[in-house]
Amino acid sequence: MSNPTIKTGAGLKLRNRTSFGQSVRHSFTMAYRGLLKIRRTPEQLFDVTLQPIIFTLMFTYIFGGAISGDVQSYLPVIIPGILVQTVITTSIVTGVQLREDMDKGVFDRFKSLPIARIAPLAGALLADTIRYTIATVLTFAMGYVMGYRPDGGLGNVAIAAVLVIFCSWAISWIFAFFGVIARTASSVQGISMLVLFPLTFLSNAFVPTKTMPHWLRWFADINPISHLISAVRDLTNGGAAGWDLGISLIGAAVIVAVFAPITVRAYMRRT
Repeated sequence: MSNPTIKTGAGLKLRNRTSFGQSVRHSFTMAYRGLLKIRRTPEQLFDVTLQPIIFTLMFTYIFGGAISGDVQSYLPVIIPGILVQTVITTSIVTGVQLREDMDKGVFDRFKSLPIARIAPLAGALLADTIRYTIATVLTFAMGYVMGYRPDGGLGNVAIAAVLVIFCSWAISWIFAFFGVIARTASSVQGISMLVLFPLTFLSNAFVPTKTMPHWLRWFADINPISHLISAVRDLTNGGAAGWDLGISLIGAAVIVAVFAPITVRAYMRRT
């Protein structure tokens, strides 16, 4: 009886790369993980569930009479503004949670798994689109309850919703970059709010820019947030797709083209 031959693994070729299809599947798996985290800790959705309701009620009844004469006339102005402000502010969570996972060593465990290295980052960004969708639906629903009836029709409202979600996803790459390079989650939130707070409030979200001082009106008119809000208003209130829509899409594409590569590069170095 001959002895069995034992083959060593020295001559075996091991794959250290995943295909594009595998990377996509792994990313969706990690996105599903993010959704499971939300299901188990539903308090993570407080910002996208309570904020649209509180902000819509508060700003509408505070500014409605002073700006438009009555609440009903102000709704076509404020609902698109609240929608953009709420959903874009929600994108900060992407960077904060990313930093928290990296601090807890979660990403160190992912490195030991046979998955694409980019999957945890891509999965987090994909999962957060659900948060944007919830905030969008709740804002429109709250406006409807208060009497808002978009003249653009349901189809254009859906297009406006997709536009806001896509632009927020693009902006989330900026905050994901902050999450990768920052030292703590609190610093990510602080830096992100420092960037986002003036952009959302120094815009045409709540008041017409023509009422502002000349220097502030100049900034509000070129503010990319103002262009996005104007695009949403054109779609929902008039069913029109104007220049502001094109600017918003181009701006979102530029953000992804710039920040996606540098975020992925910084993430690969950290992990």
